[in-house]
Amino acid sequence: MPANKDLNRLKVVLVEKKKSSLWLSRQLGCAPTTVSKWCTNACQPPMETYLRKTKLLEVELSELVNSKFGDTI
Repeated sequence: MPANKDLNRLKVVLVEKKKSSLWLSRQLGCAPTTVSKWCTNACQPPMETYLRKTKLLEVELSELVNSKFGDTI
């Protein structure tokens, strides 16, 4: 199992904010499948994209990252 398997909390934050992954993909100008991969932790976006997501979702970066990884980031 990869070390970053559950690194991000994007799926949870999208639900909390009542936003869809399709909405996020349109806002970021990327494919819906890309956002889906982030939501399932199949891959992680570059840090620049994390920062764009925080602005769009009006959250702190720490809310998008699983707290058990917070000490290593």
